Parts: sequence; structure tokens; C-alpha cells
Amino acid sequence: MQTNFTAEQLSDSAVAESEKILRKCVHCGFCTATCPTFTLLGDELDSPRGRIYLIKDMLENSRPADARVVKHIDRCLSCLSCMTTCPSGVHYMHLVDHARAHIDKTYKRPLADRLLRELLAFVLPHPGRFRLALVGAFFARPMAGLLKTFGGSFAKLGAMLELAPAKAQGISHMAGPACFPAETGQRKGRVAILSGCAQPVLKPSINEATIRLLQRAGYEIVLPEGEGCCGALVHHMGKEEAALENARRNVDAWTREIEGEGLDAILITASGCGTTVKDYGFMLREDPVYAEKAERVSALTKDITEFLTGVELGEPAFAPNLTVAYHSACSMQHGQKITREPKDLLKAAGFVVKDVPEGHLCCGSAGTYNILQPELARKLRDRKVANIEKTAPDLVATGNIGCMTQIGTGSDLPIVHTAELLDWVYGGPVPEGLEQVYRL
Repeated sequence: MQTNFTAEQLSDSAVAESEKILRKCVHCGFCTATCPTFTLLGDELDSPRGRIYLIKDMLENSRPADARVVKHIDRCLSCLSCMTTCPSGVHYMHLVDHARAHIDKTYKRPLADRLLRELLAFVLPHPGRFRLALVGAFFARPMAGLLKTFGGSFAKLGAMLELAPAKAQGISHMAGPACFPAETGQRKGRVAILSGCAQPVLKPSINEATIRLLQRAGYEIVLPEGEGCCGALVHHMGKEEAALENARRNVDAWTREIEGEGLDAILITASGCGTTVKDYGFMLREDPVYAEKAERVSALTKDITEFLTGVELGEPAFAPNLTVAYHSACSMQHGQKITREPKDLLKAAGFVVKDVPEGHLCCGSAGTYNILQPELARKLRDRKVANIEKTAPDLVATGNIGCMTQIGTGSDLPIVHTAELLDWVYGGPVPEGLEQVYRL
């Protein structure tokens, strides 16, 4: 794609990076075939190619974002399916991230929209605040349907209430900061696990299962003091500085461990977080204090299934004889290019693993997308659930808490994290929700 940026514009490193990305686009349109919003809406501006044109025009003209640009960029899930499809290597993720930051700086949203976004940014990245908010959501949930009938921001509040779990989870007995020794006589390695923000509130059993599994395999696990939200939630809302603050805090926490007793890997159990943490090196590339440390952190970061493929787990304690529909989260298959490893691990554990038709299409979760774009998210969820049910599974496995929450609002099937299933088969407890499906 030909671009016409001035030398002055290109002196801004973010613009210069976007210009490099734009130049790689050859207008082929392959991305439209796998874009969820184009599939639903059929509007060129709701495809990656259309959004690229909008972003190019906005940046080249140094123009503040307008309502038309915001509408179509907001509809983007950042599922990154287009990056898997693109034959030219267009790094759409970095381009749309820049566009969102530009929107946040130059566009004044309607008051109700601003308030909702500020609320999400204030609550979700902080487990304590999120836990308190869920208490309120429990009592307000009966009003979700009524709020949705009013439309607009009320509908978004209704969607948010519907996502709130009916049952609150207690604080994990394995919550950090903490260190868990290897169970075997000889320690094989030492790893850190990201506790995260939403996951320890919604499903603390995921990290508990991961810790048990790794302990039995001979690893020491540390939950470092000072780490927290990876920054993805605010990053995808265009709040660049808040995202970088989260990244720096985590880099500091992990660097202390790296330079202390050492780390063989930094493990992520929510693939949405993994995509962001692996990008810390890029996000902090111009920070003279953090650039090198962030690059080191990104290089050490692995999804839990990516790491487990190189770990000796022993023999399964029993044969589960269950059929699993494996839902590959967008952040896993498109963001991190991890496709085979989770399925191989589940098959080795004795599960019959089924691929989901249209597996490349997003379930509609996408961070806060299912709150900010509830109608599109619902259509994508219903399509995903219908495709899952075509495989006639006993349960669904996935590696992202957002997907688990989203799919769970549209299906009665048990939805279990891959790490929980592996922990169970290799000696751990039955995951919550599977007690009735599997009777020992």
C-alpha cells in the first residue's frame, strides 16, 4: 500500500511503525474471508482491509478520530484472525492498537460511554474491586433483561450483569504472593505464574490446578509479589499509559525473580494475557529503563500448554473416556500461533478431542467486547455454541477465562480449562462441573 506521510509525521515512532505496517498491505482481501464482523455484517469497513483504509486516512491527515472511524474500530474484536490469514505479514494488532490509542486521545465519546469505559477500567484489572462489584452484580442481575430493553448504554449494563456469575468464588488458598515447592525429590526447574486480575476472581481453580500439576512434575512455582493485571483490558480500550504502567509493574516483579533465584519460564494460564505479555518487548521498546528487561520477560513467557509439551507428566491415573470439543481461543491460535499443543496434551491424557467447525471465528468475548458490543457478541456466541454442539461433546475445553465465561452464557455444557483437565487426569481432583458428567 502506498503511503504519504511527511518526515515530520514519521518522526513520531508510533506513526513510523504504523506506516511500515500499512506498506505491507496489498489490498488482497484474504482477511475479509476470516473476519468475524465482516462475516456477520458484510460491510467492507467492518473488515480488516476497510479498517486499514480508515486508519491510514486518519493518520496520514493527522486528523482526530471521528464518529465513523470510532464506530468501525470499536466493532473490531482484535481476534487477529486476519493476521493468520494475511499472506503479506501485515501486523494488524499493532496497527489497531495505535488507532485505539489515537481515538482515546482525540475523540470525545458520549458521556454514558465514557462513564462505562472508565468503570470497566477502574474495576476489572483489580481483583479486590472486581470481587466487590460482583457482589453488587449478583443482586442487580434480575434487572439485566429490563435494562437491555432500553438499548444504548443500558443494554451494555444489562449485558455486563448477565455475564456476572451466579455463584461467587472465594479467595484461593493458593493466592499470591507465594512460593510452592516441587513435590518430587529433585527440583527440575522454577517458574512463575501470572495470577492475573479477572481469572482469580471468576475461576481461581485454574491456577490451583496448574500449580498442583507442575508441583507433581517437579517444578517450584512462584507467584511474585507485585504482579497483577497484564494490561490487556485497558490496552484494548486505547488507554495506552495505563497499559504500560501494568506492563512495567509486572516486568519489575518478574525481573526480581529472574535476577534472584532465577526463572525457567513465565507461565500464563489465560491466553488473552499471554498475547499481551509476549508483546511487552514491543510495548516498552522505547523505554530506556524497561526495554531490555521487557524483551527478556517476553522471551521467557509461555502459555501453560506450550510449556507442558516439554514436561514429563507421567502416566494418566485413569482413562477419562470423554469427548472434548476443543475451543481454540483467538488469542491462542491467532495471537500466539499455538494450535496443536493443547489438543496433543488432551489426547495424550486420554480424551477424544474434536475440532469445532468454524474454529477460526471468535466467540465474541474479546476482553470487554461482550459488554461494549453486546449484540455482535451475542450473535458470535450463538454461532460458536451451535458449532460446538455439532461435535456432540461431553464437555468443552479451552485456555482462556473470557471464552469460558462467554460460551457459558449460551450453553449448558461444562466448560473446563485445559490445565484443570490435565491436573485431574494426572492425579488431581475432579474439576467443578464435571461431577455429573464423569462418575468414578
